[in-house]
Amino acid sequence: MEEPKEKSLDMSSGHNGYSDSERQHEHGEIKTVPLKRKLQSRHLQMIAIGGTIGTGLFIGSGGALATSGPAGTLIAYAFVGTLVYSVMVALGEMATYIPVSGAFTVYAARFVDPSLGFAMGWVYWFSWAITFALELTACGLIIQYWAPGLDIGIFIGVFWIVITVLNFLPVNFYGETEFWLCTIKIMTIIGFMIFGICINAGAGQQGYIGFKYWHEPGAFAPSLLEQVNNDVPLAKFVGFWSVLIQAGFSYQGTELVGIAAGETDNPRKTVPAAIRKTFYRILFFFVLTVFFIGILIPYTNEDLLSEDTDATSSPFVIAAKLAGVDALPGIINFVLLTVVLSAANSNVYSGSRILVGLAQEGSSPKLFTRVTKGGVPYVAVTFTTAFGLLGFMNESSNGGQVFDWFLNISAVAGFIAWTCINIAHICFMRALRARRQSRDTLPYKAFWQPWFSWYGIFFNVLIILTQGFTSFMPWNTTDFFVAYISLMLFAVLYIGHKVILRQPFVKPAEADLDSGRREIEDTIFDEAVPTTLWGKFWHWVG
Repeated sequence: MEEPKEKSLDMSSGHNGYSDSERQHEHGEIKTVPLKRKLQSRHLQMIAIGGTIGTGLFIGSGGALATSGPAGTLIAYAFVGTLVYSVMVALGEMATYIPVSGAFTVYAARFVDPSLGFAMGWVYWFSWAITFALELTACGLIIQYWAPGLDIGIFIGVFWIVITVLNFLPVNFYGETEFWLCTIKIMTIIGFMIFGICINAGAGQQGYIGFKYWHEPGAFAPSLLEQVNNDVPLAKFVGFWSVLIQAGFSYQGTELVGIAAGETDNPRKTVPAAIRKTFYRILFFFVLTVFFIGILIPYTNEDLLSEDTDATSSPFVIAAKLAGVDALPGIINFVLLTVVLSAANSNVYSGSRILVGLAQEGSSPKLFTRVTKGGVPYVAVTFTTAFGLLGFMNESSNGGQVFDWFLNISAVAGFIAWTCINIAHICFMRALRARRQSRDTLPYKAFWQPWFSWYGIFFNVLIILTQGFTSFMPWNTTDFFVAYISLMLFAVLYIGHKVILRQPFVKPAEADLDSGRREIEDTIFDEAVPTTLWGKFWHWVG
């Protein structure tokens, strides 16, 4: 498909690289928030590559290995990766055509139902706001690896200030910070793969490993069902199914590309480039990493089930310990610190932009649309960062239990968001058909549609409904509410909004396909020609 032609910057146009969103078009279109488009192609590329690499992969993958075994974990991560890819190509089609802040919550409200956009947006925002508090706590625990005598509250406060200040700076500072933090994460993953190849080939104290651990203790770990009815094949399937939700947590954040599209320079070119490479990133950084973990560590290793948040519980470190390499824990702990800081930075960025999108669609106070001269939505940032102070609840023994409940509300929010994105995309395609507009005219055309989006909807919903199955074996009321409270919150928000406002579902012919699109089509972008070797490399990558 032919890419849209690039144009040179016309300084007399008054756009200066960002959309003139103050204008109100005809046809009753919504006035979009004037966020400046300062994220460069290399920023978006690195956010797309490293934005999802976090504690879920560096630490959570160990628990998945212990639950499902190496083959079960590998299949689970690969399977969820296909769901993520179905979401990303669907989001890419919408985000390149209408690149607005708030992204998929806006699409759900415009193309499906205002109540769906409202419920999805607020659940998604709350998940990031609460996760921000969790990441601040994790920063403190990681620092305590080197300074165990210091109070965790000190580090929660220090890192809260650092992340808050970063998010009050223009968005290009966020992009540059993420660029370098993601670079560290990617270099670590590549280094671990090289390390894994060497250790597996016999460089460590274990000698040649090969697929020894796939034979003993085995490729699949039987789960708790084996204790109930001694059905080993079924128990192994249950072990596989139970780690799907963990795999989903590891991938969460992939959709950040769609949120960043609203502040990306020349989104019609940079966003499709980032989306197209999603498949290879999933395959290389997630599936291959899980594969190497599975061949280096037996799933019966007791350290895999450690509840620690620092380097001691990372499967990367466990693999190094088994190989007799003692210097790695400190290095991995430093990497974990960059991982958590990157995640915290992204939590505030994505949460604040979701609030902007909600306000733009009338689902949150218009106060959140206020921006600084640098295009930063300072009210939305302040409101989101305020929730990071909940991290201090970990200082109190009573507050810790409440904090755990907050975290469970955010647990399934990613799967809910992915489902809504696919639903919005199907309705987006219906709106295009109602206008008699061919999808071949879009800047980016998703493939295998609409079947790929239906595929994502079916399995995301199935995982959401079944992820708490252990609460039924036997019945445990507390575990049931812990597993499904986020789904209940989503249902309450949706039904409450629908009952109170009584807004109808959006008819395909009446869907708003213009707000945020015409501004981009009227904007003239300047594509700077790189002169340095580094700049030419990123120009080629993008």
